[in-house]
Amino acid sequence: MRVRDYVFAMKTNHVLGWSTPQRFSRWRKSWQFVIDSWQFIYTLLTFRTLSGQLKSGGLLLLYGLISLIILISCSKKDQSHDNGKINILATTGMIGDAVKNIARDSANVVALMGPGVDPHLYKATQGDLKKLQNADIIFYNGLHLEGKMSEIFEKLKRQKPVYPVSDGVPVSSLKVTDPNSNIYDPHIWFDVSIWKYAVSQINEKLGEEYPANKEYFNQNAQKYLDKLDSLHQSVIKMVNEIPEDERVLITAHDAFEYFGDAYGMEVKGLQGISTMSDYGLKDITDLVNFIIKRKIKAIFIETSVSERSINAVIEGCTEKGHDVAIGGSLYSDAMGPDGTFEGTYLGMVSSNVQKIVEALK
Repeated sequence: MRVRDYVFAMKTNHVLGWSTPQRFSRWRKSWQFVIDSWQFIYTLLTFRTLSGQLKSGGLLLLYGLISLIILISCSKKDQSHDNGKINILATTGMIGDAVKNIARDSANVVALMGPGVDPHLYKATQGDLKKLQNADIIFYNGLHLEGKMSEIFEKLKRQKPVYPVSDGVPVSSLKVTDPNSNIYDPHIWFDVSIWKYAVSQINEKLGEEYPANKEYFNQNAQKYLDKLDSLHQSVIKMVNEIPEDERVLITAHDAFEYFGDAYGMEVKGLQGISTMSDYGLKDITDLVNFIIKRKIKAIFIETSVSERSINAVIEGCTEKGHDVAIGGSLYSDAMGPDGTFEGTYLGMVSSNVQKIVEALK
């Protein structure tokens, strides 16, 4: 693209509804396709005319009709792709839900990882790569949550806006898991007050990339942040219903540390902060002894993690004469089914807390 074409595209963003240079590029490609097709048709028909099969008037009329059909076809294809809206891709459901609440009807929002999907182990499919390429802007968690996709994000950053929402969280609010390598716990959505920073990051970057919609984004973001404030206070109130010495949350992997710090619960996970971490017989034995010593009556499985590890802990407790129940299935790294209350961030958190409180109080 020539420099003057690029400048022209940027200046006409607001007028024509183009939000990024990529959209202008797609428009130019459609016209280039028309021109190339016209040249092919012209060559073909000119050859036939020279053969005496068409007169010049018929040639021009036919040429015009075919060009118009091609142009309309390209135009419809482009409209069906964009619908005049921003195409936004989020990696997790939690990020996707925040984007939907901010962008609302101005965007087509796609969450790459659906219910029950473990982002720690997730590998992009061929279909995912197409979705990533078609997106105008991408939001991901960062902090190595989507560890197997890091290289993809780095490549895409050269083509379009790609933002980790965790960049909006102050470093002082992040939990260090390995001081020697500055690795942080990526499960920031479990402290609602910290997740608000991520939501504000999304709002800020959308406003920067699409300034014509900035005020609209700000209004929607504020409404959503107010709901998160109410949710945060509700969680505090509900957890306080559990006797203080029984506020112990045990899960398959160590995803709830932010939750524990924010709402006053002791947290134990059989695996580390990533489900890629291995666990052995000693880890199971240590956790079984801890449960028996503290007389814990319920532990929890996770919707995005295999039950095998927690079942091994329950069997270990049973063999030593201590009955421990499964308190419920918690949404850890993924939300509930689409179209349900649990399929939203507000519903995910509320459902988790309700199960924890009912099982432990």
